[in-house]
Amino acid sequence: MMRYAITKNAVILSLFAIGTAATLAITNSLTIGKVECNRQQALMTSLNEVMPHDQHDNDLIADRITVTDPLLGRSEQHIYRARLNGEPSGAVLETTAPDGYGGNIALIVGVDTEGSVQGVRVVPPHNETPGLGDNIETKKSDWIYSFNGRSLENPDQAGWAVKKDGGEFDSFTGATITPRAVVGAVHRALQYFDANRDSLFAANAEAVAAEVCDE
Repeated sequence: MMRYAITKNAVILSLFAIGTAATLAITNSLTIGKVECNRQQALMTSLNEVMPHDQHDNDLIADRITVTDPLLGRSEQHIYRARLNGEPSGAVLETTAPDGYGGNIALIVGVDTEGSVQGVRVVPPHNETPGLGDNIETKKSDWIYSFNGRSLENPDQAGWAVKKDGGEFDSFTGATITPRAVVGAVHRALQYFDANRDSLFAANAEAVAAEVCDE
């Protein structure tokens, strides 16, 4: 009788463990899918901020390539190509400023086919000093909008620096390292685009698996 009770309890515990594991697995799977959907939606919002809707009619995420170049700051970066009526109209480049006050600062830079900046945004997270370096965020200040309309010719080479270094871009009171790093990264991204414009649009798009997200 005691052996039967022990066996029964063991079976119950085993079934409970299996059921718990299955529940956790299902919950984890659903959570991962939701996280990926949120990530894609946040990415799409950011891409559309630096590459306006009226300048493209394609799916930017689906027209992505991956490149490696020191000008963009790290081993691999994505480039999202914009097209209007089937013709190239611009691109959004991922780039990294490796010399921020708190370390790397990830950015996306939208540029049209003429090499004019359409927008720049910081990709969170970053480690810049709250109240000083975090003024690179749009919710903290309008500073990042100062890149709109800029190009390699506007300003010239010397102008692509903060005013403290003889350039045209403002820095923040008490914080020069962060804006200096961002200005340099945007400038290098424009140099990369100018040197590789034709090959970027000629390359085949990567196969990107898209999550089906509920509204």
